[in-house]
Amino acid sequence: CLSLFPPEWLQSVQAMMILSIIFSVLSLFLFFCQLFTLTKGGRFYITGIFQILAGLCVMSGAAIFTVRHTDWQQASADISFGFAYILAWVAFPLALISGVIYVILRKRE
Repeated sequence: CLSLFPPEWLQSVQAMMILSIIFSVLSLFLFFCQLFTLTKGGRFYITGIFQILAGLCVMSGAAIFTVRHTDWQQASADISFGFAYILAWVAFPLALISGVIYVILRKRE
């Protein structure tokens, strides 16, 4: 008998992905704010930190789903991951790399 509510691990995956979106949007907003207010030669630390947090949230959500997806799906031989799963694993290193680049980046004139 299936429950009407999704399991707790699936809710945590959803929460991690939503947090990663929030951190990414916040990072973009902070980048534009710092672009106009930061002094010449300043680094985009806050923007980079939020982008790195977004990458870590994506990694956590994808890792939880990787470990627990067999609990949710019926056990059969033709189980495959969808494109969104692969997109999450591609987004993880890209978010981390962009966060590191933001931290290293200096503002020019």
